[in-house]
Amino acid sequence: MDIYFSSNKDMRIFNSDRELQKKYGHLSKKIQQRLVELRAVNFLADISDSPPPRRHKLVNDREGQWAVDLNGNKRLIFEPSNDPIPKTETGAIDLTKVTEITIIEVADYH
Repeated sequence: MDIYFSSNKDMRIFNSDRELQKKYGHLSKKIQQRLVELRAVNFLADISDSPPPRRHKLVNDREGQWAVDLNGNKRLIFEPSNDPIPKTETGAIDLTKVTEITIIEVADYH
């Protein structure tokens, strides 16, 4: 899957082991692991919705975003980036056709 970042600054951080460690400390290895897993699949549906990594859809003010678990309450948050976003007949995002995502942030949204 293709991975993009919400800013050039984030792209530099997430693509540098040193910068990732500097910003996220002990979470950096788990972030790297999740990025490897995301890059290795063809479609978002190929990422397990069971732990780990527990891909899950976010709701309310994060509608349209998804997350995977990192550690405790920390999540790697992203959104589909295909243009247009593939939809099912019912209007839901078709995860079997999502091939691009944009990393938004690492956060504890709980």
